[in-house]
Amino acid sequence: MLDECRAQGIAFVPFCPLGGSRHQHDAIRTNPVVTDIAPGHGTTPAQVALAWLMAIVDNVLLIPGTSSRGHLAENLAAGSLSLHNDEIDGLTSAFGTP
Repeated sequence: MLDECRAQGIAFVPFCPLGGSRHQHDAIRTNPVVTDIAPGHGTTPAQVALAWLMAIVDNVLLIPGTSSRGHLAENLAAGSLSLHNDEIDGLTSAFGTP
Protein backbone atom coordinates (compact mmCIF):
# COMPACT_ATOMS: atom_id res chain seq x y z
CA MET A 1 0.00 0.00 0.00
CA LEU A 2 2.75 2.43 0.98
CA ASP A 3 4.75 1.71 -2.15
CA GLU A 4 1.72 2.23 -4.39
CA CYS A 5 0.85 5.49 -2.66
CA ARG A 6 4.46 6.66 -3.07
CA ALA A 7 4.45 5.70 -6.77
CA GLN A 8 1.25 7.68 -7.30
CA GLY A 9 2.50 10.69 -5.30
CA ILE A 10 -0.14 10.15 -2.64
CA ALA A 11 0.38 10.72 1.07
CA PHE A 12 -0.53 7.86 3.37
CA VAL A 13 -2.33 8.62 6.64
CA PRO A 14 -2.20 5.62 8.99
CA PHE A 15 -5.11 5.09 11.33
CA CYS A 16 -3.80 5.11 14.92
CA PRO A 17 -0.04 5.19 14.25
CA LEU A 18 0.64 4.37 17.92
CA GLY A 19 -1.78 1.44 18.00
CA GLY A 20 -5.53 1.24 17.85
CA SER A 21 -6.02 -0.34 21.23
CA ARG A 22 -4.57 0.27 24.67
CA HIS A 23 -2.78 -3.09 24.39
CA GLN A 24 -1.11 -2.11 21.09
CA HIS A 25 -0.14 1.32 22.42
CA ASP A 26 1.34 -0.24 25.58
CA ALA A 27 3.24 -2.80 23.48
CA ILE A 28 4.92 0.04 21.57
CA ARG A 29 5.63 2.16 24.66
CA THR A 30 7.15 -0.74 26.59
CA ASN A 31 9.10 -2.41 23.77
CA PRO A 32 12.73 -2.70 24.94
CA VAL A 33 14.10 -1.28 21.68
CA VAL A 34 11.93 1.82 22.04
CA THR A 35 12.58 2.26 25.76
CA ASP A 36 16.33 1.93 25.22
CA ILE A 37 16.38 4.67 22.57
CA ALA A 38 14.13 7.26 24.22
CA PRO A 39 16.38 8.30 27.15
CA GLY A 40 19.33 8.95 24.83
CA HIS A 41 17.28 11.57 23.03
CA GLY A 42 15.50 12.89 26.10
CA THR A 43 12.17 11.88 24.59
CA THR A 44 9.26 9.58 25.31
CA PRO A 45 8.80 6.15 23.73
CA ALA A 46 5.81 7.48 21.77
CA GLN A 47 8.00 10.20 20.25
CA VAL A 48 10.56 7.58 19.22
CA ALA A 49 7.85 5.48 17.54
CA LEU A 50 6.45 8.47 15.64
CA ALA A 51 9.93 9.66 14.60
CA TRP A 52 10.73 6.15 13.34
CA LEU A 53 7.62 6.08 11.15
CA MET A 54 8.50 9.47 9.69
CA ALA A 55 12.10 8.34 9.09
CA ILE A 56 11.27 5.19 7.15
CA VAL A 57 8.26 6.31 5.15
CA ASP A 58 8.62 9.57 3.26
CA ASN A 59 4.98 9.81 2.21
CA VAL A 60 3.36 9.29 5.62
CA LEU A 61 1.30 11.94 7.40
CA LEU A 62 0.89 11.05 11.04
CA ILE A 63 -2.15 12.19 12.95
CA PRO A 64 -1.89 10.51 16.34
CA GLY A 65 -4.82 10.92 18.67
CA THR A 66 -4.27 12.93 21.80
CA SER A 67 -6.17 13.48 25.00
CA SER A 68 -4.38 16.59 26.25
CA ARG A 69 -2.42 19.63 25.15
CA GLY A 70 0.67 18.07 26.70
CA HIS A 71 0.38 15.00 24.49
CA LEU A 72 -0.24 17.24 21.48
CA ALA A 73 3.01 19.11 22.17
CA GLU A 74 4.79 15.77 22.68
CA ASN A 75 3.50 14.42 19.37
CA LEU A 76 4.51 17.58 17.51
CA ALA A 77 8.01 17.46 19.01
CA ALA A 78 8.49 13.99 17.51
CA GLY A 79 8.81 15.73 14.14
CA SER A 80 12.11 17.26 15.29
CA LEU A 81 13.60 14.01 16.54
CA SER A 82 16.39 12.65 14.34
CA LEU A 83 17.07 8.99 14.97
CA HIS A 84 20.45 7.46 14.17
CA ASN A 85 20.65 4.83 11.42
CA ASP A 86 21.36 2.04 13.90
CA GLU A 87 18.29 3.06 15.93
CA ILE A 88 16.12 3.06 12.81
CA ASP A 89 17.45 -0.38 11.90
CA GLY A 90 16.74 -1.69 15.42
CA LEU A 91 13.19 -0.35 15.37
CA THR A 92 12.59 -1.79 11.90
CA SER A 93 13.83 -5.17 13.11
CA ALA A 94 11.52 -4.97 16.13
CA PHE A 95 8.40 -3.81 14.30
CA GLY A 96 8.96 -4.67 10.64
CA THR A 97 8.40 -2.35 7.72
CA PRO A 98 4.99 -0.74 7.70
